[in-house]
Amino acid sequence: MKRTPDARGACTSLVAATACLAGLAAANPSRGAPPYAAAQPALRFEYWQQRLLSITAELERTEDLRAVRLVFLGDSITDFWQLGASPWFPGHNYGRRLWDESFGGQFPANRAINLGISGDRTEHVLYRILPRDLGGLGELDATELDPDFVVLMIGINNTWGGEEPLVDSVYAGIRAVVDAVHARKPRAIVILQSLLPTNEHAKSREVVDPVNARLVELAHATPHSSYTRYLDMHSAFVDGHGRPIDAYYIDGLHPNEAGYRVWGDRLVPFISELRHEAGAR
Repeated sequence: MKRTPDARGACTSLVAATACLAGLAAANPSRGAPPYAAAQPALRFEYWQQRLLSITAELERTEDLRAVRLVFLGDSITDFWQLGASPWFPGHNYGRRLWDESFGGQFPANRAINLGISGDRTEHVLYRILPRDLGGLGELDATELDPDFVVLMIGINNTWGGEEPLVDSVYAGIRAVVDAVHARKPRAIVILQSLLPTNEHAKSREVVDPVNARLVELAHATPHSSYTRYLDMHSAFVDGHGRPIDAYYIDGLHPNEAGYRVWGDRLVPFISELRHEAGAR
């Protein structure tokens, strides 16, 4: 997935083009043709592009950013905190209801903005948070955005078609994101969450587990220990035999609503503990 420095403008142009094509189709319907979308011209517009537009619009509301205390950063697993009914798996729900309960502003101390985008790898997150004056999207540029915590889960997409040695490359990407977040928002504590297990058991054993072990070491080593806290989410999603708990997943990779409930039930108290820890210093 390639994103250029003018991705914001390109995405806006895509929306305009889509609207234009829709207008042309409405003005020139095929005679006697059923009103099927499949029979009309349409610009391809991927979910991640829509998501990027949504994030861009949210970041432009700078006054709202002043109230944000948590920034969630990651891929689809983070992104889908804000999805309700699944558009891909009818009858299944993601985490929207739980997001609204915990992070939607009801509790101002945990008011959050979600910068997760489906499909992102570590390199894509690095590009999104790279400052605009260096050619990135600058999603952490706004001075009004001054969070207490950046809640990070990223790297699982790098386990597909990734660079070898795979564990080394995935870990290097995650570490680069942690370093980049700290460079952009040095006041924030980075909550470095473990990768979740997947239903690809060999991958979980040979890649996910070793990467998580290295993330624990990273969070406890200097200099990262001064601004990084590791949160083990992996153990909450496996049974006594170390296998993913199916009841917490939609597709063996993405949590369902029950899975997001488990996530929130571990994350929210962890944030409270960190606040208490900071206040006790």
